[in-house]
Amino acid sequence: MRTRLDDFISRICAQRDILDLIAERQTSLPDGPILEIGLGNGRTYSHLRARFPDRRVIAFDRENGAHGSCRPDDGDVLLGDIRETCLDYAGRRAAVAHADIGTGYPEKDAIVRDWLPSRIVAVLASGGLAASGLELSHPELDELPLPPSVEAGRYFLYRRR
Repeated sequence: MRTRLDDFISRICAQRDILDLIAERQTSLPDGPILEIGLGNGRTYSHLRARFPDRRVIAFDRENGAHGSCRPDDGDVLLGDIRETCLDYAGRRAAVAHADIGTGYPEKDAIVRDWLPSRIVAVLASGGLAASGLELSHPELDELPLPPSVEAGRYFLYRRR
């Protein structure tokens, strides 16, 4: 029987493996910052800063609640409702957007899936990559193959047209 701990470990490993894959390809990425949509406690933000040391990493969340060791500077975090703050950032052409803001509740995640794809498209440069814990259905996003370590449906990778 698969437990919630198993699911968490699978999700976190998939997230790390996909972000590492993107980092390996960073010379082919467009110019622009890396966006962390959903800061949480800052673990992924910390990973992105380490993997993309020459790029600005900007986080979006309701509050800057990250652990002190990986807390973004005030100028690198946009606070408020992510649906709104992403729109404020529209057109700035990010190289990468990462969003792990699913709840695990299908009815709540369905609501996020309604607005998140359009926000990802709005902030990404053409050729930019998006990694997400939720499937993003949008005509401007092409789904990309996942690393072999990531089980299908666990995490998603896209390129913006």
